[in-house]
Amino acid sequence: MVDYSVWDHIEVSDDEDDTHPNIDTPSLFRWRHQARLERMQESREEREAVERSLSECSRRVSECSRRLDALDPALDPALDPALDPALDPALDPALDPALDPALDPATADPATGDPPQPPPGLADQRERLQAELAELRRQQLEWRRKEAELRRKERTQPWNVDTLSTEGFDKSVINPKKVENLSGATSEEEREEKQRRFVEQNERLIKHFGMLKRWEDSQRYLSDNPDLVCEETANYLVIWCIDLQVEEKQALMEQVAHQTIVMQFILQLASNLNIDPRGCFRQFFNKVKTSDTHYMEAFTDELESFKGRVRERARVRLERAAAAYEEEERQRRLGPGGLDPVEVYESLPQILQKCFDSKDIQLLQETITTLDPTEAKYHMQRCVDSGLWVPNRDEPPAAEEEEEAVEAEAPSVAGVGE
Repeated sequence: MVDYSVWDHIEVSDDEDDTHPNIDTPSLFRWRHQARLERMQESREEREAVERSLSECSRRVSECSRRLDALDPALDPALDPALDPALDPALDPALDPALDPALDPATADPATGDPPQPPPGLADQRERLQAELAELRRQQLEWRRKEAELRRKERTQPWNVDTLSTEGFDKSVINPKKVENLSGATSEEEREEKQRRFVEQNERLIKHFGMLKRWEDSQRYLSDNPDLVCEETANYLVIWCIDLQVEEKQALMEQVAHQTIVMQFILQLASNLNIDPRGCFRQFFNKVKTSDTHYMEAFTDELESFKGRVRERARVRLERAAAAYEEEERQRRLGPGGLDPVEVYESLPQILQKCFDSKDIQLLQETITTLDPTEAKYHMQRCVDSGLWVPNRDEPPAAEEEEEAVEAEAPSVAGVGE
């Protein structure tokens, strides 16, 4: 018959039956657990001390017995088991005088005729060893009694979560991890397509998760929507953070960044445990609820670092957008010869710039006559290619007479920056 009485008294540190409403329950549970661990440690140290003392005493008993047995038994036939008539009747001194030193004239004392006596020092040593052996055996019995008492005490102690059961065996099986092909264009296209389909189906749910502020709300929401616990959600939240920073919505960006790090920590925990992320997000929130100091410090550091990376990515995106806009405007401004009128205007001599600023054709023709013909031809050709100078289309000058025609014709001047 199975004895179930061992289950009658179990010590549970998080039992709420005797908790007062004014007492901080989590702190009380932690204190109870810590106190129980300290009691178990003290009991373990006491048992180890008794075991060490008993082992040392047993060693000394064996050593003393060996030293006592090492004494010459021939000096005292009563101590020699090899000469015990009870063990071998053939060794009876009455039947064989040679076995009795008292009947052997060769070993008797020549002066008195008495049998030989052991040396006085050897007899004293034997007495001391016998007394020491008796004391050691008494101590050995005392230590064994203490050991038995400790075992009875341990059996009467109530069970708890640490002693309720012991590990029978431990076996780890590691499956080979499947290596994904990340180099092929097809694999990249498949991931992009998967991300696009996931966002189309769950964008509203992801945005709702990004706006949650309380830990309990986030855990409850992921419990109701476990499919959101995946890498696609984290990718969308990262892109959303950058978009919000570009739009200069700082507070909203920081809120979404917090939820992004929550999702990334859950994915990292799943990777470390080698399990599906949907099955371990509750462990992450349990760590948060138990106020794991080191874990929360790592979370805060990663959150601040992520905000800095988001701001940097947003800055780079704005710079690229500005550069692309400037290039687009530059391409739109290019003249018939492929030159930028702004760049050409800035490269003109100051006297020619004044002519274009005032849009005075007469002043421009007079200024050109004052310049070196080669220099005037170079600048005017660049003005034509950029659209700053629009010649008279009714009378286009010939190529060999370009310099003279430029001076003689009546052109129209295009303003800069209009």
